[in-house]
Amino acid sequence: LNKHTMQEDKIAIKKNKINVLPPKHYLPFCDEKKREESLPRSASRVLHLGQIPSEATEADVISLGLPFGTVTNLLMLKGKNQALLEMASEEAAVTMVNYYATTRPYLYNRPVYIQYSNYRELKTDNLPNQARAQAALQAMNAMQSGNQATASTPVAEGGPLPNQGSVLRVIVENLFYPVTLDVLCQIFSKFGSVLKIITFTKNSMFQALIQYAHPMNAYYAKMALDGQSIYTACCTLRIDFSKLASLKVKYNNEKSRDFTRLDLPAGDSQQPLGPCIAPPAFGTPNVTFSSYGRPAEFAPGMGFAGSAGASVPGIPGAFGSLTVSTPGPMTPPGVFGVPGNSVLLVSNLNPEAITPYGLFILFGVYGDVHRVKIMFNKKENALIQMADAFQAQLAISYLNGLTLYGKVLHASLSKYQAVQLPHEGQQDQGLTKDYSNSPLHRFKKPGSKNFQNIFPPSATLHLSNIPPSVTVDDMKNLFASTGSTVKAFRFFQHNYKMALIQLGSVEEAVQALIALHNHDFGENHHLRISFTKSTI
Repeated sequence: LNKHTMQEDKIAIKKNKINVLPPKHYLPFCDEKKREESLPRSASRVLHLGQIPSEATEADVISLGLPFGTVTNLLMLKGKNQALLEMASEEAAVTMVNYYATTRPYLYNRPVYIQYSNYRELKTDNLPNQARAQAALQAMNAMQSGNQATASTPVAEGGPLPNQGSVLRVIVENLFYPVTLDVLCQIFSKFGSVLKIITFTKNSMFQALIQYAHPMNAYYAKMALDGQSIYTACCTLRIDFSKLASLKVKYNNEKSRDFTRLDLPAGDSQQPLGPCIAPPAFGTPNVTFSSYGRPAEFAPGMGFAGSAGASVPGIPGAFGSLTVSTPGPMTPPGVFGVPGNSVLLVSNLNPEAITPYGLFILFGVYGDVHRVKIMFNKKENALIQMADAFQAQLAISYLNGLTLYGKVLHASLSKYQAVQLPHEGQQDQGLTKDYSNSPLHRFKKPGSKNFQNIFPPSATLHLSNIPPSVTVDDMKNLFASTGSTVKAFRFFQHNYKMALIQLGSVEEAVQALIALHNHDFGENHHLRISFTKSTI
């Protein structure tokens, strides 16, 4: 066994054929004594990697070595699921082997085995098919140099592990789609055990503090994710090391989480909490950067199995959006996947009360509604076309099961891909409406703050764009005219254009929102209404 293992990565190049024994001689990491006896005893800056998944790219393999120093050469042996990786120095290779000896690396959720090679250096100049490996080396080493230039203590070639702390500060720029704590948890847990997360808004920017179990995990996450976009062309991550050594979390809710203290109270949050799902151990995550598809098709919390794009972990901004394929508790309530369909089937409506405009206003709270069609022969059913699949899922998650005009509304994805407008001369009775260019769309502006204020239907409503001449009694009488019971009302202390109003029930609030959103006060003031988690 020792003889076979010692000779395992000796390469015979004859007539452009490379022969390397398959990785059947690798022993499990759990059998440390036998493994130690079977490995080459002398360190080398050339490492032998085995059991590499067939779908792994050159960049995937290189990214295993980048946290420890510069990777100077690579030889992929795809037919044997093996590779030879050359580090810039022996010290860097030793650090890498020692680290992965206790924390097994993973590629595409499968373990990769690493040991020293008998070769002291790699000479691949005369080998075929090396262009891709060299291109990947240049790109990823250039990326590493750029990241190191901004770090306070860079990882020099063959130098020690980064001595920054284990807490990252994350700023999400161009926040076009909502980013939650759970979404961040799923993305960052790909790089190691996430212990704590705190999210907050500062200077109108959504930010987060993320604490890892080990500084190496934090360094690797920063290196791979800094500059990447969660969705195509938006929600871009800007990552730095925090000066904090540790985070103090008081509450486990949708804004902060301590995964080591499940006994912490939820504070004023009623959201159900789940654990942060991480891979079995530290290693290159199954993260795909892709230029294909719409933003909604790559929602990180929606359980996608990956995309058709090139897998290049660690090259910020190179291929557009970020897809995380590990399932986790990131999905909104009742959502189990995001197919590309943006058309909803809404049933069990009250045909005596519902109108296309009413559905447009209600579903417009969770996305931009393009078309509404109430069925001509079955008016308790309707089709609603949202701007994209992500917004369709948001609407389902928050509105399915809602009581509307005395009926329990049911919302699901339709089999149709679009809502067709009636043909000329076709009898429709005004049941189909096109709202594609409506000025009432809430989310048409990139980075709209409305994405940060999406809440379930509530008895308390947030009101804005109120003219100065309107009094408390005026507002109470306006809402009472819809049949609502006004329990409380309060203007904002420093902004009398906004107010909170508490009605008798969630159903009353929903009906009031439909009836009064965009109410014209005159003088170019139209009332804006949304649900809120605030109370009076």
